[in-house]
Amino acid sequence: MEVDYNYKVTGKPFKRLLYGLQEFTFLIFDIFKGAGSIVKYRIDTLREMYLIGARAFPLVFVAGIFIGIILAIETGHQLDQFGAKTLVSGTVSKGMVRELGPVIIALLLAARTGAKNASEIGSMQLSQQIDALRAFGTSPIQKLVIPRTAAALIMFLPLTLIADITGIFSGMIVSDMSLNVDYTFFWNSAIKALVLKDIIIGFTKPIFFAFFISTISCFFGITTQGGTNGLGKNTINAVVVSSLTVLMIDFIFAKVIWELF
Repeated sequence: MEVDYNYKVTGKPFKRLLYGLQEFTFLIFDIFKGAGSIVKYRIDTLREMYLIGARAFPLVFVAGIFIGIILAIETGHQLDQFGAKTLVSGTVSKGMVRELGPVIIALLLAARTGAKNASEIGSMQLSQQIDALRAFGTSPIQKLVIPRTAAALIMFLPLTLIADITGIFSGMIVSDMSLNVDYTFFWNSAIKALVLKDIIIGFTKPIFFAFFISTISCFFGITTQGGTNGLGKNTINAVVVSSLTVLMIDFIFAKVIWELF
Protein backbone atom coordinates (compact mmCIF):
# COMPACT_ATOMS: atom_id res chain seq x y z
CA MET A 1 0.00 0.00 0.00
CA GLU A 2 1.39 3.37 -0.97
CA VAL A 3 2.06 5.86 1.80
CA ASP A 4 0.15 9.16 1.81
CA TYR A 5 2.83 11.84 1.90
CA ASN A 6 0.44 14.68 2.71
CA TYR A 7 1.69 14.81 6.25
CA LYS A 8 1.97 17.91 8.41
CA VAL A 9 4.20 17.88 11.45
CA THR A 10 4.34 20.64 13.99
CA GLY A 11 6.71 21.05 16.88
CA LYS A 12 10.45 21.23 17.26
CA PRO A 13 12.72 21.17 14.18
CA PHE A 14 14.33 17.88 15.27
CA LYS A 15 10.93 16.21 15.42
CA ARG A 16 10.06 17.54 11.97
CA LEU A 17 13.41 16.27 10.68
CA LEU A 18 12.77 12.77 12.01
CA TYR A 19 9.30 12.67 10.46
CA GLY A 20 10.73 13.93 7.17
CA LEU A 21 13.42 11.22 7.12
CA GLN A 22 10.77 8.62 7.91
CA GLU A 23 8.56 9.74 5.02
CA PHE A 24 11.55 9.93 2.67
CA THR A 25 12.46 6.36 3.59
CA PHE A 26 8.92 5.25 2.75
CA LEU A 27 9.25 7.04 -0.58
CA ILE A 28 12.46 5.11 -1.35
CA PHE A 29 10.69 1.84 -0.57
CA ASP A 30 7.77 2.77 -2.82
CA ILE A 31 10.18 3.62 -5.66
CA PHE A 32 11.90 0.24 -5.49
CA LYS A 33 8.59 -1.56 -5.05
CA GLY A 34 7.10 0.11 -8.12
CA ALA A 35 10.23 0.06 -10.29
CA GLY A 36 8.54 -2.29 -12.76
CA SER A 37 6.11 0.46 -13.73
CA ILE A 38 8.86 2.15 -15.75
CA VAL A 39 7.73 0.02 -18.69
CA LYS A 40 4.17 1.24 -18.35
CA TYR A 41 5.26 4.87 -18.11
CA ARG A 42 8.13 4.67 -20.60
CA ILE A 43 6.80 7.68 -22.54
CA ASP A 44 6.98 9.79 -19.38
CA THR A 45 10.50 8.49 -18.76
CA LEU A 46 11.63 9.37 -22.29
CA ARG A 47 10.15 12.85 -21.95
CA GLU A 48 12.00 13.36 -18.65
CA MET A 49 15.21 12.07 -20.22
CA TYR A 50 14.90 14.80 -22.83
CA LEU A 51 14.10 17.51 -20.28
CA ILE A 52 16.69 16.41 -17.72
CA GLY A 53 19.40 15.25 -20.10
CA ALA A 54 19.26 16.67 -23.60
CA ARG A 55 18.11 20.12 -22.48
CA ALA A 56 20.98 20.25 -19.96
CA PHE A 57 23.64 19.54 -22.60
CA PRO A 58 24.59 23.22 -23.26
CA LEU A 59 24.94 23.88 -19.52
CA VAL A 60 27.11 20.81 -18.98
CA PHE A 61 29.22 21.45 -22.07
CA VAL A 62 30.02 25.06 -21.12
CA ALA A 63 30.60 24.13 -17.47
CA GLY A 64 33.02 21.37 -18.48
CA ILE A 65 35.01 23.80 -20.62
CA PHE A 66 35.44 26.35 -17.84
CA ILE A 67 36.19 23.72 -15.19
CA GLY A 68 38.99 22.34 -17.36
CA ILE A 69 40.36 25.81 -18.13
CA ILE A 70 40.39 26.90 -14.49
CA LEU A 71 41.89 23.61 -13.32
CA ALA A 72 44.66 23.76 -15.92
CA ILE A 73 45.51 27.40 -15.23
CA GLU A 74 45.52 27.15 -11.44
CA THR A 75 47.42 23.88 -11.15
CA GLY A 76 49.70 24.66 -14.11
CA HIS A 77 51.02 27.90 -12.66
CA GLN A 78 51.61 26.27 -9.30
CA LEU A 79 53.46 23.32 -10.83
CA ASP A 80 55.46 25.63 -13.08
CA GLN A 81 57.05 27.22 -10.01
CA PHE A 82 58.67 23.86 -9.24
CA GLY A 83 59.55 23.07 -12.85
CA ALA A 84 56.86 20.38 -13.01
CA LYS A 85 54.41 21.91 -15.47
CA THR A 86 54.34 18.67 -17.47
CA LEU A 87 52.38 17.12 -14.59
CA VAL A 88 49.44 19.39 -15.33
CA SER A 89 47.97 16.84 -17.73
CA GLY A 90 47.60 14.16 -15.06
CA THR A 91 46.24 16.69 -12.60
CA VAL A 92 43.57 17.85 -15.04
CA SER A 93 42.51 14.34 -16.09
CA LYS A 94 42.34 12.98 -12.53
CA GLY A 95 40.65 16.10 -11.25
CA MET A 96 38.01 16.08 -13.96
CA VAL A 97 37.23 12.35 -13.96
CA ARG A 98 37.46 11.63 -10.25
CA GLU A 99 36.35 14.80 -8.50
CA LEU A 100 35.50 18.12 -10.13
CA GLY A 101 33.62 16.76 -13.13
CA PRO A 102 31.10 14.61 -11.23
CA VAL A 103 30.68 16.95 -8.25
CA ILE A 104 30.31 20.32 -9.97
CA ILE A 105 28.04 18.90 -12.67
CA ALA A 106 25.96 17.24 -9.95
CA LEU A 107 25.64 20.56 -8.12
CA LEU A 108 24.53 22.28 -11.32
CA LEU A 109 22.03 19.52 -12.05
CA ALA A 110 20.84 19.57 -8.44
CA ALA A 111 19.86 23.19 -8.97
CA ARG A 112 18.34 22.61 -12.39
CA THR A 113 16.70 19.21 -11.95
CA GLY A 114 15.91 19.68 -8.27
CA ALA A 115 14.07 22.94 -8.85
CA LYS A 116 12.25 21.47 -11.85
CA ASN A 117 11.02 18.37 -10.03
CA ALA A 118 10.04 20.17 -6.83
CA SER A 119 8.19 22.99 -8.59
CA GLU A 120 6.35 20.74 -11.07
CA ILE A 121 5.21 18.13 -8.56
CA GLY A 122 4.60 20.78 -5.90
CA SER A 123 2.30 22.68 -8.27
CA MET A 124 0.41 19.47 -8.98
CA GLN A 125 0.11 18.83 -5.25
CA LEU A 126 -1.28 22.31 -4.55
CA SER A 127 -3.74 22.12 -7.44
CA GLN A 128 -4.90 18.67 -6.21
CA GLN A 129 -3.83 16.94 -9.42
CA ILE A 130 -2.02 14.31 -7.34
CA ASP A 131 -5.23 13.64 -5.40
CA ALA A 132 -7.01 13.28 -8.73
CA LEU A 133 -4.45 10.69 -9.85
CA ARG A 134 -5.10 8.68 -6.71
CA ALA A 135 -8.86 8.99 -7.23
CA PHE A 136 -8.49 7.44 -10.70
CA GLY A 137 -6.39 4.60 -9.31
CA THR A 138 -3.03 5.90 -10.59
CA SER A 139 -0.04 5.88 -8.27
CA PRO A 140 1.64 9.31 -8.22
CA ILE A 141 4.90 7.61 -7.28
CA GLN A 142 4.82 5.42 -10.38
CA LYS A 143 3.49 8.17 -12.64
CA LEU A 144 5.59 11.13 -11.45
CA VAL A 145 8.52 10.06 -9.28
CA ILE A 146 9.81 6.86 -10.87
CA PRO A 147 10.07 8.26 -14.44
CA ARG A 148 12.01 11.26 -13.14
CA THR A 149 14.30 9.05 -11.07
CA ALA A 150 14.92 6.63 -13.94
CA ALA A 151 15.61 9.51 -16.34
CA ALA A 152 18.17 11.00 -13.95
CA LEU A 153 19.88 7.63 -13.45
CA ILE A 154 20.16 7.17 -17.22
CA MET A 155 21.23 10.71 -18.17
CA PHE A 156 23.53 11.93 -15.39
CA LEU A 157 26.38 9.59 -16.30
CA PRO A 158 26.55 10.61 -20.00
CA LEU A 159 26.33 14.27 -18.98
CA THR A 160 29.21 13.82 -16.56
CA LEU A 161 31.23 12.03 -19.25
CA ILE A 162 30.64 14.97 -21.61
CA ALA A 163 31.87 17.40 -18.94
CA ASP A 164 34.96 15.24 -18.29
CA ILE A 165 35.92 15.09 -21.97
CA THR A 166 35.33 18.78 -22.64
CA GLY A 167 37.23 19.68 -19.48
CA ILE A 168 40.27 17.63 -20.47
CA PHE A 169 40.27 19.02 -23.99
CA SER A 170 39.91 22.61 -22.82
CA GLY A 171 42.69 22.02 -20.28
CA MET A 172 44.85 20.65 -23.07
CA ILE A 173 44.32 23.74 -25.21
CA VAL A 174 45.02 26.13 -22.34
CA SER A 175 48.12 24.20 -21.32
CA ASP A 176 49.52 24.49 -24.82
CA MET A 177 48.77 28.20 -25.04
CA SER A 178 49.77 29.20 -21.50
CA LEU A 179 52.37 26.63 -20.45
CA ASN A 180 53.72 25.41 -23.82
CA VAL A 181 52.78 21.82 -23.06
CA ASP A 182 52.45 19.96 -26.36
CA TYR A 183 49.02 18.58 -27.30
CA THR A 184 50.26 15.06 -27.92
CA PHE A 185 52.27 14.94 -24.71
CA PHE A 186 49.35 16.31 -22.70
CA TRP A 187 46.86 13.81 -24.09
CA ASN A 188 49.11 10.77 -23.67
CA SER A 189 50.06 11.81 -20.14
CA ALA A 190 46.44 12.51 -19.23
CA ILE A 191 45.32 9.05 -20.35
CA LYS A 192 48.25 7.28 -18.67
CA ALA A 193 47.61 9.11 -15.40
CA LEU A 194 44.14 7.61 -15.09
CA VAL A 195 43.93 4.25 -13.36
CA LEU A 196 40.95 1.91 -13.18
CA LYS A 197 40.08 3.11 -9.69
CA ASP A 198 39.76 6.71 -10.92
CA ILE A 199 37.36 5.67 -13.67
CA ILE A 200 35.25 3.44 -11.41
CA ILE A 201 34.91 6.12 -8.74
CA GLY A 202 34.29 8.88 -11.28
CA PHE A 203 31.58 6.94 -13.09
CA THR A 204 29.90 5.57 -9.95
CA LYS A 205 29.38 8.93 -8.27
CA PRO A 206 26.90 10.26 -10.86
CA ILE A 207 24.62 7.26 -10.31
CA PHE A 208 24.33 7.98 -6.58
CA PHE A 209 24.07 11.72 -7.22
CA ALA A 210 21.27 11.17 -9.74
CA PHE A 211 19.27 8.92 -7.43
CA PHE A 212 19.35 11.21 -4.42
CA ILE A 213 18.89 14.46 -6.36
CA SER A 214 15.79 13.12 -8.10
CA THR A 215 14.24 11.43 -5.06
CA ILE A 216 14.90 14.35 -2.70
CA SER A 217 13.48 16.92 -5.11
CA CYS A 218 10.43 14.77 -5.83
CA PHE A 219 9.91 14.27 -2.10
CA PHE A 220 9.88 18.01 -1.45
CA GLY A 221 7.51 18.43 -4.36
CA ILE A 222 5.03 15.80 -3.24
CA THR A 223 5.00 17.10 0.36
CA THR A 224 4.38 20.72 -0.63
CA GLN A 225 1.81 22.57 1.48
CA GLY A 226 0.92 26.17 2.20
CA GLY A 227 0.22 27.64 -1.23
CA THR A 228 2.77 29.49 -3.31
CA ASN A 229 4.88 30.35 -0.26
CA GLY A 230 5.16 26.69 0.59
CA LEU A 231 6.00 25.86 -3.02
CA GLY A 232 8.80 28.40 -3.10
CA LYS A 233 10.16 27.22 0.25
CA ASN A 234 10.12 23.56 -0.77
CA THR A 235 11.75 24.32 -4.12
CA ILE A 236 14.60 26.09 -2.33
CA ASN A 237 14.86 23.28 0.21
CA ALA A 238 15.01 20.71 -2.59
CA VAL A 239 18.01 22.45 -4.16
CA VAL A 240 19.78 23.03 -0.85
CA VAL A 241 19.28 19.53 0.54
CA SER A 242 20.19 17.91 -2.80
CA SER A 243 23.40 19.95 -3.00
CA LEU A 244 24.38 19.10 0.57
CA THR A 245 23.66 15.44 -0.11
CA VAL A 246 25.95 15.55 -3.15
CA LEU A 247 28.76 16.90 -0.99
CA MET A 248 28.16 14.29 1.71
CA ILE A 249 28.17 11.46 -0.83
CA ASP A 250 31.37 12.86 -2.31
CA PHE A 251 32.94 12.84 1.15
CA ILE A 252 31.93 9.19 1.63
CA PHE A 253 33.51 8.28 -1.71
CA ALA A 254 36.66 10.27 -0.95
CA LYS A 255 37.16 8.94 2.57
CA VAL A 256 35.57 5.49 2.68
CA ILE A 257 35.12 4.04 -0.81
CA TRP A 258 38.50 5.27 -2.09
CA GLU A 259 40.32 3.63 0.84
CA LEU A 260 38.40 0.37 0.42
CA PHE A 261 39.60 0.07 -3.17
